[in-house]
Amino acid sequence: MPLKEITTYEFKIITNEEELWNKVIDFAKKCSWRAGKSLAQKMIKNKFVDWERVIVVAENQNIVGFCTFTKKDSIQDIQYAPYIGYVFVDEFHRGERLSEELIRFSINYAKEIGFNEIYIVSGEIGLYEKYGFVKIDEKYHNGSIEQIFIKRF
Repeated sequence: MPLKEITTYEFKIITNEEELWNKVIDFAKKCSWRAGKSLAQKMIKNKFVDWERVIVVAENQNIVGFCTFTKKDSIQDIQYAPYIGYVFVDEFHRGERLSEELIRFSINYAKEIGFNEIYIVSGEIGLYEKYGFVKIDEKYHNGSIEQIFIKRF
């Protein structure tokens, strides 16, 4: 049985003032998920303000995943905040619980700046519940039903 190489991942919360910002833009533009291009545009236009951040995971200085921590998500007419959004890990690194770690980093950041709950909007069923999120609402958005999840801490 071949030995599996041990990989060390680095997680970082970034702003547009950091070197990694442009690397994340490039990665998001080229990633397989169509929403990656949307995130890249938001980053290029510096749509992140105040305490909003991008959380990244890298392997050997190469970006392999990201998520965002923001005041608003895709559904604009709701009063929940803050949100974890744009959760993505590239196909070659899935199954290593990196999404879970990105969410954990987001939650820790939320706690540090004074929040005691966090939200996720998703059409996925059963994904975020395994991380302790509970469905609290759903809205019709862009042709489909989006669920709104909360996690209190």
